[in-house]
Amino acid sequence: MAKIAVIGTGYVGLTTGACLAYLGHEVICADIDKKKIERLQRGEIPIVEQGLDRVVNEGLRSGHLSFVTDPAKASSGAEFHYLCVPTPSRTDGSADTSYLEAAIETIGPVLQPDCVVVNKSTVPVGSASVVSDALGRPDIAVVSNPEFLREGSAVNDFLNPDRVVVGADDEQAASRVAALYSRLNAPVMITDPISAETIKYASNAFLASKLSFINSIANLCEAVGADVGDVVAGMGYDSRIGRDYLSPGPGWGGSCFPKDTEALTLIAEAAGYDFKFLKEVILANEEQYERTAQKVIDAVGESENHVAVLGLTFKAGTDDLRNSPAIEVVERIVAAGISVHAYDPTAPQQERLGELGPKIRLCPDPYVAAQEASVLVVLTEWDEFKWLDFDKISEIMDGNKIVDGRNHLDPVMIKRRGFDYKGVGL
Repeated sequence: MAKIAVIGTGYVGLTTGACLAYLGHEVICADIDKKKIERLQRGEIPIVEQGLDRVVNEGLRSGHLSFVTDPAKASSGAEFHYLCVPTPSRTDGSADTSYLEAAIETIGPVLQPDCVVVNKSTVPVGSASVVSDALGRPDIAVVSNPEFLREGSAVNDFLNPDRVVVGADDEQAASRVAALYSRLNAPVMITDPISAETIKYASNAFLASKLSFINSIANLCEAVGADVGDVVAGMGYDSRIGRDYLSPGPGWGGSCFPKDTEALTLIAEAAGYDFKFLKEVILANEEQYERTAQKVIDAVGESENHVAVLGLTFKAGTDDLRNSPAIEVVERIVAAGISVHAYDPTAPQQERLGELGPKIRLCPDPYVAAQEASVLVVLTEWDEFKWLDFDKISEIMDGNKIVDGRNHLDPVMIKRRGFDYKGVGL
């Protein structure tokens, strides 16, 4: 059992801290947000994440997990210090490391000799040496240990990872960090810090590329009359390709892909390489937002009725609205002068939606949103949308058109109920 301090209790920090405690380590998580810490001390989870409440409360009951508002208090006496602070995008697309720098300044004076500082946040390539220089402590090792967590399945991803990547110039420090994960059945890759940081960016960029590719194939299918479902199935049987991340949709988003792909193009540019391929991936994604919105606008036609939107979060299983493709599409629909009545199971933050102005209204359930709507639009793949009473929806809508931006509904069933159905690549 190791004593671990986790600085930051956002999506990555909270999952990391709770799961390390679940593995038997003594973990103190710190965050300057007093209200959040008070909730966590009561076992209340501030985000939607499957299984996270279970591991947090188990950690609290066992005494392996605790929460404080003072990062220095958490780090005092700890052997490992996980930096899990935000690294948002600046206006130029580069990663903002100010939170990282502030965390180092706060905990630096209390770090004991021979402890290890672990970069868990997605940080610019070369950040391990930047952190080391900022600490100015040759007796403290800095290790890169990137996270590969998917929102909605983060706990499972942590406890059943495809791999654990540890990057360090100090081989002993790398081995100490790797040992923290010894109870996990996963390969451990030890490399240098720059390679570890690049692995994280490269992984997200590749997955984003795969999504942009299949969205482009879906657009091609619409043009030539092919069925993208059959195309995906045929491609997916090839073990070199696989089926994962071959689901066409309104575009990709979330807290990682947009930020990390943009940052990687800038990292490459700073190193003298024009990453044209990744720039085209990003451009293709922007075009997918536009294309999806235009399908809705075309379906509305001359109608003055509102559009009913189902789903606002960037994916199902989370309450995260950051860089949500659904929001991107809704913004474009509203910009075209069309009112939107929206429903999402997580009742997401109204502050973000308020930026869209009076043209959008949040509804308490899907049927209220669909009442007198000209078009029904599915933008997030929440399972409950499959089981709606579409006979009732047909009765209460003024129009009969459905734009399924996720290919989430059963087209045969939907058409049988008299709807004009349009999916992606169908």
